Amino acid sequence: MTIKEINSLISEWAPKELAWEKDNIGLQVGSYEKPVHKILAALDVTIDVVDECISKNIDLLIVHHPLIFTSIKSINSNDRIGELIFKLIENRISVIAAHTNLDFTKYGVSYTLAQKLELKNIKILKPAESHFKKIAVFVPSDYTEKVAESMANAGAGVIGNYDYCSFRTSGIGTFKGGKETKPFIGTPGEFEKVEEIKLEMIVPDWKLSDVTNALRRSHPYEEPAFDIYPLEIETEYYGGGAIGTFEEALTQKKFLQHIKEKLNSENIKYVEGSQDKIKTVAVCGGSGSNLIPDAVAAKADAFVTGDVGYHSFIEANGKILLADAGHFETEVAIVESIVNYLKNKFISLKENIQISAATQIKNPIQNI
Repeated sequence: MTIKEINSLISEWAPKELAWEKDNIGLQVGSYEKPVHKILAALDVTIDVVDECISKNIDLLIVHHPLIFTSIKSINSNDRIGELIFKLIENRISVIAAHTNLDFTKYGVSYTLAQKLELKNIKILKPAESHFKKIAVFVPSDYTEKVAESMANAGAGVIGNYDYCSFRTSGIGTFKGGKETKPFIGTPGEFEKVEEIKLEMIVPDWKLSDVTNALRRSHPYEEPAFDIYPLEIETEYYGGGAIGTFEEALTQKKFLQHIKEKLNSENIKYVEGSQDKIKTVAVCGGSGSNLIPDAVAAKADAFVTGDVGYHSFIEANGKILLADAGHFETEVAIVESIVNYLKNKFISLKENIQISAATQIKNPIQNI
């Protein structure tokens, strides 16, 4: 299996189209055509992690935070990024980053954080704007199943945990081909009526091109007719943050202690909310202060994130228990999620690829 194929597996979980426009995800160092046998997953590309890759003969390092985030004008071995790039290339180690695309998908960073805190009934806190279209194609009755299967295999027809979803209505299609045409049904220059099925399926934006190509390949007509409609629907699969509930409410003191224990946080900054007991909790891994209003609107008793500024604490005080558990602490659990996701994929595909979490993952921020 190549790096390109592994990157495609990651995109099935966290599509690149979800990432912020200025984010830099995907291949950072290496070649998409390189075969892979051993993978290491980490939060960041650091010297310690790269040394671990070298000692374990790793082909591919998958990280959450991009090594190259902004444009670089030179690769200088005397600066941190340049030194890392030189070391990676010299040891033929490739790097893939899955950053904000992994922040905005179900079972991604925030969802994993909610699971780490042992929340139940977890869902996306702020669903993304619609990323879906509906495609309607007109197919001769005898070819409906062939076209539907081809479109489904390309990514159409997935609704929640169901796939191959479609709606079909019958009708009469009409056409008259010019003299240079070669119609599948009928004769050039003659008006034709054909029993057809209108086949409708939902398609994610990023799979629309693949689905239309599959449609054309499987459709018997020279010029298949189809319509594409934008959909304004919320999705449970993409968006910012996560929200869930405890089976039993905790006091604010016990809740803060629970965060420290589950996230191994040495220092938690917080302001108290309006509720004595904490039952419903919103979270966002990394820097999620922009979602505080969404947590309040969702009637969460508490919101857990990292990198909270002074003024955000002032705004939240008395409205919601706002806890800053640290950027590293609220994101690091995603490393094991990456490992488990790809391990299961490799098993289902019968690929003999080793993957593990780095042992040299360290928080660069120290407390006294």
